[in-house]
Amino acid sequence: MRAWGLALAWAGVFVVSSAGAETPVERGSYLVNTVMTCQNCHTPKGPPDAVAGKEFGGGLSWDEPPFKVTASNITQDKETGIGAWTDAQIKAFLTTGKRPNGVQVAPLMPTGYYKILTPGDLSAIVAYLRTIKPIKHEVPTPEYRVPMFQEVLPGAEKPIAPSDLNNKVKRGFYLATIAHCMECHTPMDKGRHLFSTSLGKGGQEFPGPWGKSVSRNLTSDKTAGLGAWTDAEIKRAITQGIAKDGTRLKPPMGYGYYAKMTDADIDAIVAWLRTLPPKS
Repeated sequence: MRAWGLALAWAGVFVVSSAGAETPVERGSYLVNTVMTCQNCHTPKGPPDAVAGKEFGGGLSWDEPPFKVTASNITQDKETGIGAWTDAQIKAFLTTGKRPNGVQVAPLMPTGYYKILTPGDLSAIVAYLRTIKPIKHEVPTPEYRVPMFQEVLPGAEKPIAPSDLNNKVKRGFYLATIAHCMECHTPMDKGRHLFSTSLGKGGQEFPGPWGKSVSRNLTSDKTAGLGAWTDAEIKRAITQGIAKDGTRLKPPMGYGYYAKMTDADIDAIVAWLRTLPPKS
């Protein structure tokens, strides 16, 4: 989140993770709790990590020139969460960024990256969200100071064909997209990502209790990017937060979540990263 923050299943629609998840709820849990890192924003934080028992009850806050917002309560509480939303309303929100009342949310909620979700995975996410215990916690009403918009990653404008997920590189693009990697690892100008010219170039700054971190260049450039890294070194960085030279990576990289991803899914992401043209 930026500071501003394979097997195909039955009917060719529901994509089963290589961990062998067999039910929509299991698949949804895998996506929400690992790939999409939803708790990174939607669960309140307290030393040293997420507050136990408050999962998905509303979390991080941002006060930036365009808006002042707090990550929503996405538990099943009917008054302060999304328990009163229909399945269709949740799906529409995840893929359009519009609440049931028609209000467009701030783009730091990466709904534009979720347009690529297969119908099966989108349904699985909703199925899992329905299992989250209700927590009564009303977050502050968002304050939007300029019109909000949805950013969409090129190539991810519509649901991916489930058959494409048999292709390792395309699967990697799918996973990296719903993990919204490029939200942090692509530079911005005037509040918009430079996808067309600088995809994966990195360079965004993230101040926090850790000091200041700068998102890494993920392109195949051998000096500035990952071109000189081995696959094993890239996987270690994603899942353990350790760079090629052995130094620890700083937050907000969600490697604690990615550590729970399957080896096959991590391999697919690495395969896709290898296709990014060098940028320096």
